[in-house]
Amino acid sequence: MVLPGAPQGPLVEVLSNGRSILLRRDGNEVGIRMPEGVGFGLSEPPMPLDLPAGFGWIGNPQLVLRVPSVADVNLPVLAPPLRHHPAIPGGANVNVVEVMVPGEARIRSWERGVEGETLCCGTGCAVAAAWLASTEGVHAWRLHTASGEAVQVDLDLDSDGSWRNLWLSGPVCRLGVVSPDPSLFTGLRR
Repeated sequence: MVLPGAPQGPLVEVLSNGRSILLRRDGNEVGIRMPEGVGFGLSEPPMPLDLPAGFGWIGNPQLVLRVPSVADVNLPVLAPPLRHHPAIPGGANVNVVEVMVPGEARIRSWERGVEGETLCCGTGCAVAAAWLASTEGVHAWRLHTASGEAVQVDLDLDSDGSWRNLWLSGPVCRLGVVSPDPSLFTGLRR
């Protein structure tokens, strides 16, 4: 299976929660085609901000702020009031980005649920790259995460802020194999 605009590599279709998801492998990197369609995409942030910012829905809410230097941001002070802002019912992940050169940026993320900074937020990287594509006109971004590894995001962006063929790719390694207890399947319909 080959999709126009998709990164190269063999594609595999899997089901997650009844939705079809495309994956591809290229060496030690795996790419995932992120959700798209009605409801997925960029919009204006729901509150006034002092920094250039975007907001997006990719299955969870993402707030993206452009800063001069991600290293200089005190994320534990900046993020919680934005993460819990009343204009965003349920809150949002907060991502700060620093553009290094066109198509390359640094990113740090504060994730809801974790209530802290994480080494890499994949959905945050995806929305940040989509927002950067909308502001910078570059549709392929290499984002350097707090883990020190880079995530690649490629996408097609429509004028209404929706995306198509948004691929998130990065290095992966196997941590282990999980075998669910058979009792978990009792009563499930097949």
